[in-house]
Amino acid sequence: MTNMESVRKQFPILNQEVNGHPLVYLDSSATSQKPSSVIDAVSDYYKQYNSNVHRGVHTLGTYATEGYEGAREKVKDFINASSIKEVIFTRGTTTAINTVASSYGRDHLQSGDEIVLTKMEHHSNIIPWQQIAKATGAELKYIPLQEDGTILIEDVEKLVTERTKIVAMTHVSNVLGTINPIKEVAKIAHKQNAVIVVDGAQSVPHMRVDVQDLDADFYAFSAHKMCGPTGIGVLYGKKSLLEKMEPVEFGGEMIDFVNLHDSTWKELPWKFEGGTPIIAGAIGLGKAIDFLNEVGMDNVEAHESELVSYAMEQMNTIDGMTIYGPKKRAGLVTFNLDDVHPHDGATALDSLGIAVRAGHHCAQPLMRELQVAATARASFYLYNNKQDVDLLVDGLKKTKEYFGDVF
Repeated sequence: MTNMESVRKQFPILNQEVNGHPLVYLDSSATSQKPSSVIDAVSDYYKQYNSNVHRGVHTLGTYATEGYEGAREKVKDFINASSIKEVIFTRGTTTAINTVASSYGRDHLQSGDEIVLTKMEHHSNIIPWQQIAKATGAELKYIPLQEDGTILIEDVEKLVTERTKIVAMTHVSNVLGTINPIKEVAKIAHKQNAVIVVDGAQSVPHMRVDVQDLDADFYAFSAHKMCGPTGIGVLYGKKSLLEKMEPVEFGGEMIDFVNLHDSTWKELPWKFEGGTPIIAGAIGLGKAIDFLNEVGMDNVEAHESELVSYAMEQMNTIDGMTIYGPKKRAGLVTFNLDDVHPHDGATALDSLGIAVRAGHHCAQPLMRELQVAATARASFYLYNNKQDVDLLVDGLKKTKEYFGDVF
């Protein structure tokens, strides 16, 4: 198994103090840190072969195009897409889901149709469907949550009917850590001739994802949560679906022929990539995939599973601790401490150099389901270790003592 301590050393940002304490970064669900290889790859592009792609025949343009399209090949292999035509670069998960909603959703939904979601969705996988439902007259339906934050296949079977056209679901909840049964849900959706749109922002960085095995129709994720740069992500879509969809952005790069009154589009995947693309971001994403492949996604998942189990065990020793979500989960713990507002708790932890998230985590409907205004969240990645967990637990105990003395 990969030595995770040697992996940790490849992240230069972790070698610093914050507020006089060694940095303990536990906010990777929001954005991950970047290894030196990714930082260097982006820097090298700007230093050595900065140029636009696809257009120029000069040497720098050729290098840039090779780097950009080479990254697409790496993404294809990483998620096991069947073709590069199924890999579209976007600004991130949000843009990818909006593309599906605005193009496929607008063309395939009408009054009386249904879109099925879960109550654990990130706002990025709720609001686009709300807007398309308003525009088309379609209806939103929500799969209920069990007490432990999971869903039941029986509930999916009841809610997905012949009127269902789209099922939109996160693979891993950014709040609960719930790992949803995407493959089983896809089978149910397909029986009713519906498509499944998967938010993979919290899954692709942390586990092996095979879009063909899952039989996902669309799958969206972001580079910045998987050791890559911000501002770039991926929309995977089955070729048969993407070929029939209209672009949602128009301009340079995505055209074939332009006449005064009409135009035609390039073939996949470029018809969905209007304008100068995020070249440095794609190159950085490609290098991030190289890095994760070197570590091994099975190793990443096993490491995080061990860490989150240890964290929950240690955190549950603190009086007044409430942890949300199922026992079997991805590598994050969302929690509240009695009588300590999560923002106050996160601020206290920050004073000790410990970075956690606090708020509604872009999941307000889920917060209402949990009957809380906000929560705190510690999220782990391949560069974290048990010492980070111990410092978190010690920091939580100090926070509880401090606020207990104050009040």
